[in-house]
Amino acid sequence: MEIRPIFSALMRSKVSMILIGLQVALTLAIVCNALFIISERLDRMNRPSGMNETDTFWLGSTGFGQNFDAKSVQQADLQLLRSLPGVAAATSVISVPMSQGGWSTGVSLQPNQRTSTASTAMYMVDAQGLSAYGVKLVEGRDFKPEEVVFRSMNDRGIPVSVIITRALADRLFPEGGALGKQVYYDNEGPPSTIVGIVERAQTPWLSADFIENSTFVPAFIPYGSFTRYLVRAEPGRRDEVMKVVEQKMIEANPSRIIGRVRTIEQVRVDGYAGDRAMAIILGAVIVALLGITALGIVGMASFWVAQRTKQIGTRRALGATKFDILRYFQTENFIITTMGLLAGGVLAYALSLWLMHSFQSPRLPWYYVPVGFVCLWALGQLAVLGPALRASRVPPAVATRSV
Repeated sequence: MEIRPIFSALMRSKVSMILIGLQVALTLAIVCNALFIISERLDRMNRPSGMNETDTFWLGSTGFGQNFDAKSVQQADLQLLRSLPGVAAATSVISVPMSQGGWSTGVSLQPNQRTSTASTAMYMVDAQGLSAYGVKLVEGRDFKPEEVVFRSMNDRGIPVSVIITRALADRLFPEGGALGKQVYYDNEGPPSTIVGIVERAQTPWLSADFIENSTFVPAFIPYGSFTRYLVRAEPGRRDEVMKVVEQKMIEANPSRIIGRVRTIEQVRVDGYAGDRAMAIILGAVIVALLGITALGIVGMASFWVAQRTKQIGTRRALGATKFDILRYFQTENFIITTMGLLAGGVLAYALSLWLMHSFQSPRLPWYYVPVGFVCLWALGQLAVLGPALRASRVPPAVATRSV
């Protein structure tokens, strides 16, 4: 089949051809970038936190009354929690990864350094802290009980010993050998010694550019009369332990209120709720655009079939087979779709550049557009198939009687 007659016929319906071509172009540009954003969001949502999320939960305790002693209550609570069946480890905490709240500071290699070498999240723990978080110690040692100190909110102090993540160690000491080195927090002295390195522990803030830079500090720091506890249960016993912990905590001290008990899996769900919503919305937009484009192709092809009944009948009378008619309309659609896709490919990369400059989005990978070409070619052929089959079934006698 020659392309020139088909192209000449298309030139007599320029408006329809241009509108469908533009629709295909816009669909390709938007769908490619939307799919890339969805892919980014899914990768972001699946980032490992470094914790044992499956078996871990946390809860808050808020005391009331003039004689409420946060320090003694905290020590009693930890003793109680660690004695309960099914509890593998427990510690008091300020925050956990993905919780969107906590402390951060700068860390430097020299005292009074004008600009910090790196930023880091600060996790306050005791000697069971690493075990409660479920992080993996890859170098050095854990904290010793005598290193853990009690501090108030107004006396954060400078930690003598710290444990940092591998990412922070590599940022501070790219040449390696971070273990045993001294660093400075808040550009103040005395220095802190790195006694251990854990494989990974995300910061609480999901959008932080230092997402893997975390520091564990051996300290108790309650928020006034409020204390939060992190509990890691034995494998498979988390839900059972959660119920027991809440009940025993209430019985142990009636002068306080036990806040909501939340699993770390719930913390992840809540933390990434915005990313999940964006992925769902963009997915709906993609489906809607593809549906509208397919309907546009179907409508255009149906209109042309009805308009060309005489020509179809004439061709059939001259010996054209059903397959010839079918191939004609599919080739015609292929030409229109290809022209739209060529324009859409340029538009897709232009849209990606705009997103890069306006929202610091990564560049659209080159392979998204070729894959989009193939998918929209297939969509176009499927969409035109129904009208083309109807055209191929037009009997020559019926077509000639319509003259």
